Amino acid sequence: MPPQSADNMTQVLRHATGGDRAALDALAAAVYDDLRRVAGHYMQAEPAGHTLQPTALVHEAFVRLIDQREVPWRDRAQFFALASRMMRRILVDHARGRKADKRGGELQRLTIHDVDHASPGTDVDLIALDQAMVRLAEISEMQSQIVEMRFFGGLTIEEAADVLGIGKRSVDREWACAKAWLYRELSG
Repeated sequence: MPPQSADNMTQVLRHATGGDRAALDALAAAVYDDLRRVAGHYMQAEPAGHTLQPTALVHEAFVRLIDQREVPWRDRAQFFALASRMMRRILVDHARGRKADKRGGELQRLTIHDVDHASPGTDVDLIALDQAMVRLAEISEMQSQIVEMRFFGGLTIEEAADVLGIGKRSVDREWACAKAWLYRELSG
């Protein structure tokens, strides 16, 4: 049951979360490379020998996604939007754990400025970004969702528009506003 079309991807998602082993295997094959690519971007900023590897991040996110039995799956873009949220939670939890373990040790650094997809940098720590995104969600839930999908999930403008059910121009405008707000918020 290879997920070729959007309709087929939806069926594969539904069958996989229902426990169908063949559908789960097909889903894993269809999304693994994309999830691994996104996770790899996050982990580039980490020091060698880091305890959380891209493969572990992908596997943890995938397990959490498949456990979402109540989600009315629509398509691949929605799957990656939820994957974005799962990866964000995993990374933030891991960063908090490391901070507690090392009493403020080196945090994962990510950049939000001029980001098209998830990409590491040196401008913003992950915990500060997460806290800023919580504040952003209080102002604009849509902007927070767009940042989560674009930054944490690597979704394109078109994919985010599809998930949110709005136009590409609206997503582009909200993305630009969210980046500017986060940049100001995280710059001090």
